[in-house]
Amino acid sequence: MAVLGVGIDVCDLGRFEESLERTPRLRERLFTPAEATKPMASLAARFAAKEALAKALGAPVGMEWHDAEVISESSGQPRFELRGTVLAQATKLGVVTVHLSLSHDAGIASAMVVLED
Repeated sequence: MAVLGVGIDVCDLGRFEESLERTPRLRERLFTPAEATKPMASLAARFAAKEALAKALGAPVGMEWHDAEVISESSGQPRFELRGTVLAQATKLGVVTVHLSLSHDAGIASAMVVLED
């Protein structure tokens, strides 16, 4: 297996929360209904995850936020469910496996994505 892309992103929890409060429809634009119910730290980590995924995919224009949903396995491990525009870009690049790591502490949420063929 070869690494096809790597992306990392960090998100300041305070600034992110202010953005969601200032622009109420932002939550709906960024997150699926299941994601939108999560606590603020989890939302910020999911936002960072989507940004990291976009970077790993080469930041193509036209990707839809809802086409990359962060799902938590019963073990708690996060994973992406890809569809639509995001799945199309991943398929185009030959992505078979998407690794995702999330963290949040001290007012910062972070995510790292590694794509493999």
